[in-house]
Amino acid sequence: MALFNSRKRSTSPSYVSTSTTLIFIALCVFGVWMISSNYGFSPQTLTDEATSTSMAIDTSSKINNDLSSTQDIPQITTKNIQEPVETTTKSTIEDSAETNTNSEMQKDTSTTTTVFEDNPGHLPDDAIKSDDKNNNNEANKQKSGTSDSQMFEESSVTQKEQASSVSESGNNDQNSESEKVQQSSVEASEGNAKGQDSMESQNANEAENKEQNLGQKQDVQSFDTRGSKNNEDEANKEQLIEDKGDITKKDGKVTTQDENVDSKKEDTSQVSQSEPEKNENQGESAKSQDSKAEKKGQKSKKAWATQADQSHQEKKRQQDNTWYLCNVTAGADYIPCLDNEKAIKMLRSTKHFQHRERHCPEDPPTCLVPLPENYKTPIQWPSSRDKIWYHNVPHTLLAEVKGHQNWVKVTGEYLTFPGGGTQFIHGALHYIDFLQQAEGGIGWGKHTRVILDVGCGVGSFGGYLFERDVIAMSFAPKDEHEAQVQFALERGIPAISAVMGSQRLPFPSNVFDLIHCARCRVPWHEEGGMLLLELNRVLRPGGYFAWSATPVYQKLEEDVEIWNAMSSLTKAMCWDLVTINKDKLNHVGAAIYRKPISNECYERREKSEPPMYVPLQACIHKVPVNKAERGAKWPEEWPHRLHKAPYWLNNSQLGIYKKPAATDFSEDSERWKNVVDELSNIGITWSNVRNVMDMKAVYGGFAAALRDLPAVWVFNVVNIDSPDTLPIIYERGLFGIYHDWCESFSTYPRTYDLLHADNLFSKLKERCKLAAIMAEVDRIARPGGKLVVRDESSTISEVAALLKSLQWEIISSNEEKGILSAKKGNWRPDSLASS
Repeated sequence: MALFNSRKRSTSPSYVSTSTTLIFIALCVFGVWMISSNYGFSPQTLTDEATSTSMAIDTSSKINNDLSSTQDIPQITTKNIQEPVETTTKSTIEDSAETNTNSEMQKDTSTTTTVFEDNPGHLPDDAIKSDDKNNNNEANKQKSGTSDSQMFEESSVTQKEQASSVSESGNNDQNSESEKVQQSSVEASEGNAKGQDSMESQNANEAENKEQNLGQKQDVQSFDTRGSKNNEDEANKEQLIEDKGDITKKDGKVTTQDENVDSKKEDTSQVSQSEPEKNENQGESAKSQDSKAEKKGQKSKKAWATQADQSHQEKKRQQDNTWYLCNVTAGADYIPCLDNEKAIKMLRSTKHFQHRERHCPEDPPTCLVPLPENYKTPIQWPSSRDKIWYHNVPHTLLAEVKGHQNWVKVTGEYLTFPGGGTQFIHGALHYIDFLQQAEGGIGWGKHTRVILDVGCGVGSFGGYLFERDVIAMSFAPKDEHEAQVQFALERGIPAISAVMGSQRLPFPSNVFDLIHCARCRVPWHEEGGMLLLELNRVLRPGGYFAWSATPVYQKLEEDVEIWNAMSSLTKAMCWDLVTINKDKLNHVGAAIYRKPISNECYERREKSEPPMYVPLQACIHKVPVNKAERGAKWPEEWPHRLHKAPYWLNNSQLGIYKKPAATDFSEDSERWKNVVDELSNIGITWSNVRNVMDMKAVYGGFAAALRDLPAVWVFNVVNIDSPDTLPIIYERGLFGIYHDWCESFSTYPRTYDLLHADNLFSKLKERCKLAAIMAEVDRIARPGGKLVVRDESSTISEVAALLKSLQWEIISSNEEKGILSAKKGNWRPDSLASS
């Protein structure tokens, strides 16, 4: 100001101009010399010697003071020079800062800048290094919130005054930093009142600061206190906080947060601003570990509590973000073992439909499958057999391609199913009766109870067999016939996604009463009849194979060739062609074959082709002829077979529960007799239940107990490391599959209303991660669907914790009795899993 006053008293403009110029140049030279000779201090640092050394400082500020001369010289500008402000006491700062603690702590802790407020005492240099420049920038941004008149006064400060201020600061740099923290706190409390007046000057200063910071980026990176390059993403987070200018304190921490979050600046010097939090969670260098240890041992007020609080918040953040949406091409239709694109791309051949078979990820996924847009609670059975919500399975390809065959049609907000199929466009019921009339021995619902429907389409054949008291294990590949199995399950019809390719079907031998194929597009006659021989393996001796396809009733050249090949093959397999009939209504024909009940035909063959007992090739399994052997006799007629122990279970064998097998079976049936009432008491509403899965079936007692519920069917799963009781389940007139729950199940998401797990998870967690199993449970359960768990109390507790993290509602939990029931909601996480 003295310089400007002397200019006013001059009487000679020329003389004054010359003198002014010389003095200005001299002051510039002097200022540059002073800055160069005082390289240990930032030219922006303004201090007051009267400031008490007990004021709070940034524990990581000193390193940038020692290294800032080459970084800070380009920043000399009168707009960034601060005027000294009146120093406040430490207690005053704490009182004013603590008033904002509650509101500030509710903000995102991941973007909080953390320093210790109390004087750290005599700590090593590397224990208090970090960001002197951060505080300078912070003070600059606070200062930019002042009025235009204040900006003019700042611009009038001469280079001489600046140099003098820097010289006086000397060894008081720590006090200077305390003053600036105080100044920022004071100005933060005045920010709202000055908001409108300072907007123009603030924008100008922010633009200039951004330009300066960008110019320093490369230099700053080399001085990261962890010895690594700065993380730009972390810098952006810290910059958002720095720009805000609001400073609060809690438990010894000073935090800042930006009101103007749109001004995302590139000030990478702030990367090391949150070192205490990063060092605790990452521990990337010995220096940072030493620094953390020193901070824990210092006398700073509540320093240890602050570290513990940060750790707690980090753990809470990680827990909240445990679950992510699956980042996959299949989206809401994701089946992990069928949509493993990486494994499919590595296949050498797809000749045998290997690309449609199971290829499970090495690590079971723990991501969650998203819901289709506008998903609704599924329509209840039996209405669901005829229509489903379009948005639940929003696929129209089958309606376009197969609409004329009455597979599926789009009707407003519904997808409707007239009950047709390629071979029965006039309805499945008529076709079912046609097969019965063609071969009276089929005996739907009495002699024939459990069937396998190969290439099931949308499942109408199996869906209408319920009216004949027959259950069908239906399957079709997840292929270009878009979502056909998903349609079936949404309708409430049993089905899985599978294909007949190079692997055996996951079913026991000699268990299906009848196998059906209506234009199932399987080349039975190729590869030595390998696929038809696989059907022979799972077909019960004396069981039927109903083949409805064009070679049966058309005389085109290709059809004739296939028919001749099939005739030779079935003769070599000793299958008896019972009848060939033509349906006059649908204008189709069906050939019905019967598997022999003895080995006499096999033994009389002139050529032993196909061979017998060659694993995984085109081979025939001999028919069991010993009357005590399983499969030698047809089961009791349905429903008597349901509760009667199979004839081949005898008391010379030990059952699963270490009692004679027949006794074991009977006691297991008694155990489940009251299960309907029991589950009703823990929140299961049976009118809302259609698709049920017993995740660990033993003898099928759980499914048998639900037999009297007319709307319910149960899919029994026998684990691969459990005793092989699946044949007993089929003998009872029920159905099921072999499976390993350390892998995903071959079903679409959202396909089961009730999952039941009896002593399953405690055994599984010895082999695979419980979190992955629960992610699979969440995938296959419908929103609103239920899970019932019976297990050890410790496992019940673990499952409950995982279900809560998945936002499932715990309906009932009794650890003493070892039972839990829970309900799935509509919650989905917001973030995608890494690809």
